[in-house]
Amino acid sequence: MKVLNLQCAHGHGFEGWFASNDAFETQLADGLVACPVCSDTHVTKLLSAPRLNLGNAKPPEAAPSQPPAGTSLEARWLRAVREVMAQTEDVGDRFADEARRIHYGEAAERGIRGQATREQAEALVDEGIAVMPLPVPAALKETLQ
Repeated sequence: MKVLNLQCAHGHGFEGWFASNDAFETQLADGLVACPVCSDTHVTKLLSAPRLNLGNAKPPEAAPSQPPAGTSLEARWLRAVREVMAQTEDVGDRFADEARRIHYGEAAERGIRGQATREQAEALVDEGIAVMPLPVPAALKETLQ
């Protein structure tokens, strides 16, 4: 198993696990490797040090300190999106209708998410219904296998 450090054209860094370097190259050529933040398929492999199994070698000296994992802006944004998705009901393309039903007391008040056109969102705002767009990365829209 090869664990590769990858980066999209927008500078988002992420890890990819592949059976071999050839498997990575094939998937990359087929457009199957995409950034989990922005879904960009223009991905490059970053340089990384190989793992050497040296048996009873002395422990390595302390590495230079790096920021704790998960503190990047992208990581915090993904964590926030996951939290919103976990605490809201996905009503799909019925979003505008369901938001109106909740606003006018015809349905139980709860957090919802879904899809609405620009016109639908503007109409909701004109009616005094607060809506907020939330771009969700493609990687979070489907379950991982």
